[in-house]
Amino acid sequence: MTDMPTLKPERPFFSSGPTAKFPGWSLDKLKTESLGRSHRSGLGKARLKYAIDLSRELLGVPDDYLVGIMPASDTGALECAMWTMLDPARPATVAAWESFGNVWIQDAVKQLKLPNLTTLDADYGEIPDLASIPQENDVVFTWNGTTSGAKIPNTDWLAPGRTGVTINDATSAIFAMEMDWAKLDATTYSWQKVMGSEAQHGMLVLSPKAVQRIEEYDPEWPLPKLFRLKKGGKINTGIFEGATINTPSMLATEDYIAALEWAQAIGGRKALFERAEANAKIVTDWIEATPWLRNMVPDPAQRTNTGVCFVFQGDWYESLSADEQAAVPKKIAKQLEELNVGYDFNGYRDAPPSLRIWCGGTVEQEDLKRLLPWIEWAYEGLKAGA
Repeated sequence: MTDMPTLKPERPFFSSGPTAKFPGWSLDKLKTESLGRSHRSGLGKARLKYAIDLSRELLGVPDDYLVGIMPASDTGALECAMWTMLDPARPATVAAWESFGNVWIQDAVKQLKLPNLTTLDADYGEIPDLASIPQENDVVFTWNGTTSGAKIPNTDWLAPGRTGVTINDATSAIFAMEMDWAKLDATTYSWQKVMGSEAQHGMLVLSPKAVQRIEEYDPEWPLPKLFRLKKGGKINTGIFEGATINTPSMLATEDYIAALEWAQAIGGRKALFERAEANAKIVTDWIEATPWLRNMVPDPAQRTNTGVCFVFQGDWYESLSADEQAAVPKKIAKQLEELNVGYDFNGYRDAPPSLRIWCGGTVEQEDLKRLLPWIEWAYEGLKAGA
């Protein structure tokens, strides 16, 4: 049996959302002048606008795109885009290959009841045939599968100047992968993913084509206040200048700002990309070298550099019943959490039995290197005790 390792990760935070805080984070790094103030005060609006401006700068968002803070995290931002942009008179495709993408399919089928809808789905670890989507179709897709570890390898399937609008759930990709802004009309993400900030608020990035669709199209279904982006028939530009639709948490805003400033200080999004790539390589190389593991995503071009997902294989594991197999990752994650070695890295509840290690830019390489031998030790202990 493998000997118990001696070194533990200094920061044992490997959750895929909310993710690890940036290195050196502490509450005393947050500015507090806006706390206890109205979010509509000059100071409150200035801090919200600063968060928007920093996001735009770090992500390289084009100048003619709008960037706004939305309620209800990525879910609120993405559903707002769907509810305000998907016209039943137009053809639409929703593509999914993991749990959250399937939520958007259910929204389109059961809530919006789009009559001209095509759905594309694939098993965990696979990507559907995106090239089959007609260019005139509106399309909703998830850039990176948070619960499967499968990402789109490129945007070649989106033609320049396509007539349909493109709605992109980028929440576990943005700040770790470059966005092809010219092909994206509505892009959404949440603060608690790659930047490791506090949850609840989401971001909505709109192209000029998206703004045109919103202004020209009046949905036939009722829109809750949280989804109302228009004022007097035109886009409410105040939302994209710090006047949020509902009351935001200024504490969460300051936490997001601190993460953005950290990212800016280390070299911006390119540095974040490099950190995520280096982290993911440590984990994927280890998976490849470990005979009783395999990456959930068979195609290397489709493997994420954020939430790396992997499953078990081999004679011993495959001799277990389905319930016993499902218990293996749960037992490993529970044991290592109790030892304060690694937190929250069990696979997603609806995914195949697996482990999922977050490799985004706020995680340190050394902590990943220290975690992996502990997983080997825990697995060998399960086999020995079987």
